[in-house]
Amino acid sequence: MAELGDNAKVGLVSALNGALADTMALYFKTKNFHWHVAGPRFRDLHVLFDEQAAQLIGTVDDLGERVRKNDEYTLTSIGMVQSETRIKDQDDVTLTADAMVAELRDDNRLLHKRLGEVKEAAEEVGDNATSGIVDDWIDQCEERIWFLNQTSK
Repeated sequence: MAELGDNAKVGLVSALNGALADTMALYFKTKNFHWHVAGPRFRDLHVLFDEQAAQLIGTVDDLGERVRKNDEYTLTSIGMVQSETRIKDQDDVTLTADAMVAELRDDNRLLHKRLGEVKEAAEEVGDNATSGIVDDWIDQCEERIWFLNQTSK
C-alpha cells in the first residue's frame, strides 16, 4: 500500500476502529439475543442469531488487522468499544422475539452505514485492499439485514 498522509490515515483508521467497535457491540448483542430469545420461534431465531453472531465475530480480526496494517493502533478494551460504537446496549432480557429481530435489523443498518464510511475513506486514500475487503463485509451485512427484515414480516 502506498504511504498515506497523516490526515488521510486518521480518517481511515477512525472509520475502521468505528466499524470494529460496532461489529463487536453488535456481536455481543446478537449473542445476548441468541441466549435470551423465547417463544414459538425460539429454535429458528436461536439458530439465526447464532449464525449471524458467528459471521460478525469472523470479521473482527480482519478489521483490527486492517488498522494495524496502516501502522496504527486498534481498540484495546471494552471501554474503548463502548466509546466508539453507535450500537446501543440492550440489557432487557425480556424483549419479545419480534423486538429482538427489529433491533438487530436496525443495528445492522447502522453497521452498514459505518462500513460505507470505511469504503469511502479507503477509496479516498487509495487503500485498495481495504476497499476490496469491505465489499465483503457490506455484502454480509446486507444479507443479515435481509434475513432479519424478512423474519420481521
